[in-house]
Amino acid sequence: MRGILLATAALVAMSLSACEKKTPPAPPPPTVIVAHPLQKQIVDWDDYVGRFEAIDSVDVRPRVTGYLQSIGFRDGQIVRKGQVLFVIDPRPYQAALDQAKGQEAHSAATLQNAKIELARAEKLLAAKAISEQEYQTRLSAEQTAAADLLAAQAATATAALNLSFTRVTAPLSGRISDRRVAPGNLVTQDTTILTNIADLDPIRFTFDGAESLYLKYERENQAGVRPSSRTFANPVEIRLQDQPNYAIKGRMDFVDNAIDTNSGTIRGRAVVANPNYILTPGMFGHLRLLGSAAYNGLLLPDAAITTQQSDQVVYVVGAGNKVEQRKIQTGPLVDGLRAVRSGLKPGDEVVIEGIQRAKVGVKVTPKSGQITPPNPGQSPTPADLSPPAASATFAATAQ
Repeated sequence: MRGILLATAALVAMSLSACEKKTPPAPPPPTVIVAHPLQKQIVDWDDYVGRFEAIDSVDVRPRVTGYLQSIGFRDGQIVRKGQVLFVIDPRPYQAALDQAKGQEAHSAATLQNAKIELARAEKLLAAKAISEQEYQTRLSAEQTAAADLLAAQAATATAALNLSFTRVTAPLSGRISDRRVAPGNLVTQDTTILTNIADLDPIRFTFDGAESLYLKYERENQAGVRPSSRTFANPVEIRLQDQPNYAIKGRMDFVDNAIDTNSGTIRGRAVVANPNYILTPGMFGHLRLLGSAAYNGLLLPDAAITTQQSDQVVYVVGAGNKVEQRKIQTGPLVDGLRAVRSGLKPGDEVVIEGIQRAKVGVKVTPKSGQITPPNPGQSPTPADLSPPAASATFAATAQ
């Protein structure tokens, strides 16, 4: 019996020894790539949606009534101020001018004769050859003839002016619309619209800004952080629908004097050069207005940022190479990297690769990496803008 017990004990000892030999060693800490946030001088821009409009737009109407004789432009062409656009049949107005000139000549002759008669009457009155009443009659006739001459001269000037109005000229330079009336039609003074001309160089860009942005600008202006929103030298940049970058440069031109009570917005306006007439009224665009002075910002790739419910977090390797979690507030994209507004320090070692292996409180093996902007100097696209008409729509590196 004792021998059996000894054999059993030996077998148990051998089993335990075998089990100890088969236990695998503990795995090494996972490896992650870490880097310090990229620091850059950046500026915030506010984004607005708006449309272009002409500084001056004129409906061309005739200033005399008559039958349209000819048209001196092609639909849609660029015209210059003073260029003849339409010709109304001038013959009736030429005849009226000739008649007025004849009446003027008749009045001038009558006045000349009245002056001669008055001079003779003065001599006769001195010789007491005529009565005082006769003299006053001739004096009155001379004054009446002078007044008639003035009226005739005014009628001549009016007739000449009407004749000149038969040549309808461009009141300003710009792009003309199509003709609304064909030759042979009767056009009515100050009523018939012949065409329209829009002045396109320079051209305006109008937009509506939120009340919160207006207040932000004015608060910063009072604090001396930025120029007033009403400073017309403020630069703006505009991007068209087919442009990836904000390539059109301009300046602020006007800010309205009241906020619209229905929409809670205030109207702003910029002016830009348009020498090639590419921009046209009604065209849609994005305008960005300087939203802040240059400041030091921290940048991270979007891949290093995770979302937990409504929070955005990053993983940082802290003391003892243990992973810590930091809640951050993010901003817009800058050169393809995400701006971090709060929650991070310049010296933090942020996990930029291997995030799936980073667990809070777990020890890791950090390896140094580097954050490189994927799109240096590139303007953000509409997908990068967050949030529109809020504090800062997007940002860019300071020049």
